Amino acid sequence: MAVTLWAEQLKALEKMHNGCILNGDVGSGKSITAAAYFYTKVCGGDLRVNGFGGLGDMSNPRDVVVITTARKRKSLDWEKEFVAFGISTNPETSVYGVRLTVDSFNNIEKYADVKDAFFIFDEQRLVGAGAWVKAFIKIAKANEWIMLSATPGDNWMDYCPIFIANGFYKNRTEFVREHVVFKRFSKFPQIDRYVEEGRLERYKRSLIVHMPVPRHTKRHIRNIMVENDKAAFRRVHVDRWNIYEDRPIRDVAELFRVMRKLVNSDPSRISTLDRLSREQHPKLIVFYNFNYELDVLREYAERRGIEYAEYNGQIHQDVPTSDNWLYFVQYTAGAEAWNCITTDAMVLFSLNYSYKINQQVLGRIDRANTPFIDLHYYILRSNSVIDNAILRSLATKKSFNEKEFLNDKRSYAKAA
Repeated sequence: MAVTLWAEQLKALEKMHNGCILNGDVGSGKSITAAAYFYTKVCGGDLRVNGFGGLGDMSNPRDVVVITTARKRKSLDWEKEFVAFGISTNPETSVYGVRLTVDSFNNIEKYADVKDAFFIFDEQRLVGAGAWVKAFIKIAKANEWIMLSATPGDNWMDYCPIFIANGFYKNRTEFVREHVVFKRFSKFPQIDRYVEEGRLERYKRSLIVHMPVPRHTKRHIRNIMVENDKAAFRRVHVDRWNIYEDRPIRDVAELFRVMRKLVNSDPSRISTLDRLSREQHPKLIVFYNFNYELDVLREYAERRGIEYAEYNGQIHQDVPTSDNWLYFVQYTAGAEAWNCITTDAMVLFSLNYSYKINQQVLGRIDRANTPFIDLHYYILRSNSVIDNAILRSLATKKSFNEKEFLNDKRSYAKAA
C-alpha cells in the first residue's frame, strides 16, 4: 500500500500510542494519520509513504472499528479514507481479511463485548457517566484504541473517562475523591475547584499527541457590532418579563430563551448580512441557532430573489453552485462532516454556546484543498450582556454556562 503524508502527520504517527488522543485542527488530516497508525503500528504492516518504504506483509492483522458521529458515518468519509490502505467493510476484498466497521456513538453499546480489535473514537463524545462512557471503558479494557479530537475537553471531568480507560484511575469515584472539591451548601453537586492538577496535567501530556499542520490559509475573524433594543432587553433581563407573551417569565430556561430571541431577532442582523452579501461576498455560508432565525433568513433570501439552500436537522441540501447564493446551516446539525471550498466567507448570524462547535464551524471552509488563501469570518454580536458573556467564555476556550452567567455580577452591572 502507498499513501502520502505531510511532515507533521509523520511526526505525530511516530509519537502515537495505544490510548492516546490525536489532537489536530479540523481538516488537519487526523483520519488518514489514524488509518496509517492502524496499518503500521497496530497491524505491523509495511506501508509505502511518500514514495519510500516497503510493500510487505502485515504481521498482526485485526479488525478495525471506527466510532464517529452519525453524520460522519453517513458521509462514508472513513470508508473512502481506508480505501488507500486496501481496507474495506467487506473482509473478502480487504487486505488480510481485515474488516472495517464504521458506526455512530449512538450504537457504541453494541461493541461493548468486542475483543482484540482496534477502535478509533472520532471526536470526544464521552463525557459524564452514562451508557456511552461505560461501554467505552469496557471496550478500552479489551482492545487497543485511539481518539481523534480537535478539542479533547473543556475541563478535567471531560478527561475522566479517558484517564480511567488508560488505567490511571479505577473508576469515576476514585477520580472524584482525589481531585474534585464540591461547593458547600449547594442544592445539587456542583464543582468548586480541582486539586492536584499537576498530576492531571502530567497524565494529559502523556496522552495528547499534537499535530499542528501548517495551512496555506489565513483566517480573518471580525466581530461586527449589531444593534439591540436596550429598553426591551432591560424589561426581559431585569424585570423578568416575557415581552412576546406579555406575562412574567416562569424560570431560568425561559429567561435565556427570551433574551436570546430578542437579541438574535434584531433587524440590524439582516441589514448587516445584506451588506456583506451585496458588497463583498456573493457566496456566503450563514450559521444560525434557532428556527426563528431561519424563518427570517428564508424571508430575506426570497425577498431578494437570491438562491439559497439549507442544512439542518430536517433538510440536508447541497451547497448551491451558482454565482450568488446563501447557505443556511444550523450549528448543531452542520458543525461537522461536510466542507465547502467554493467560498471564502462565513457569517455567524448568532452566537453559539459551545467552544467545540465554534471551532468545528470555522473549519468548514478552511480545508487543505481550498483555492483561497484569505478566509473571512463575520461574527455578529450585540452589546447586550448575554452576547458579551458568551464571547467572554469562548475567548477562554470554554463553553458558555447559564448558571455561571446568573452568578456573575457583571450580568447585572448593566441591563443591555
